[in-house]
Amino acid sequence: MRRLLVILALFLLPSLVLAQNGVTGQDAAEIRAVIHRQIEAFMRDDAKGAFALAAPSVQRTFGTPEKFLDAIRAAYRAVYRPAAVAFLPMRVVDDEVVQPLRVTDASGRVWVAYYAMQRQRDGSWRASGCYLASPVRTFPA
Repeated sequence: MRRLLVILALFLLPSLVLAQNGVTGQDAAEIRAVIHRQIEAFMRDDAKGAFALAAPSVQRTFGTPEKFLDAIRAAYRAVYRPAAVAFLPMRVVDDEVVQPLRVTDASGRVWVAYYAMQRQRDGSWRASGCYLASPVRTFPA
């Protein structure tokens, strides 16, 4: 019984932390959908579609959808053309919602992409940044 409680706590803890910070289950689903749509737009070279899912501050920084896509293509190759993507448990860090993703690139290297998400005035979510961590070391089986 105690083991079951520990397992339940491990699964529920991220949800409780998110809920305490005003992020609902619906928010989490919307955040993942935004990231998924943006990655799909990258894969289609849909600069306008990907740019539309970026926060206004990101849009101001890059100015145009084409400049935004060029930057992603150059610096975030694993996110631009992933072979596989898996969502990891969402976190709230210093009042910022961060959605980590396990990303496998075309050569099989595994990365972690940390998407910072920002709620807009209309309640929607947009990506306000992404930090791509060095490849995760994998060992042969």
